[in-house]
Amino acid sequence: MSTATNENITETTSAELATHEVKLTDVAAGKVRSLLEQEGRTDLRLRVAVQPGGCSGLIYQLYFDERLLDGDAVRDYDGVEVVVDKMSVPYLSGASIDFEDTISKQGFTIDNPNAGGSCACGDSFH
Repeated sequence: MSTATNENITETTSAELATHEVKLTDVAAGKVRSLLEQEGRTDLRLRVAVQPGGCSGLIYQLYFDERLLDGDAVRDYDGVEVVVDKMSVPYLSGASIDFEDTISKQGFTIDNPNAGGSCACGDSFH
């Protein structure tokens, strides 16, 4: 009986997950997939969040997370799950995450139409 109860909770939770409007490019999804393969982890998701900080007021956080929290919005990109917490969803609506690998820059980039401006170093926005 407790097994059936646990299954029902899981099904209910999965059915209630919201989606978000953050886009992950194919290049970025490939990089995430590659990093997860290097770690030997298939249980992790890419979590994207906005938090107070930086010289312009808000900073982006990108990290791998195995948890799904209450209110999280999830979107799948060919096997790569991107999770956004409920407080960050409005700040990231329509944002696009890409990955650059050039001689001058390597890393994930976020193009966010909601950012009114950013600091000189580009690490924070408002």
